Amino acid sequence: MAFPPNYNQERNNRAKAKQQKAFEKLQKREDKSASRKHEAQVEQRPEAKKEE
Repeated sequence: MAFPPNYNQERNNRAKAKQQKAFEKLQKREDKSASRKHEAQVEQRPEAKKEE
């Protein structure tokens, strides 16, 4: 005889997957932001040297 479904465990698994997906999305956004900030700093450095 098969076991009855454990709804609480399934719900916890879905919640955990949702949380992991949100965390990965946030990490991706932060990585893109950091790369844009780095590129902006690199672009500003040569301009500062030209003015001197």
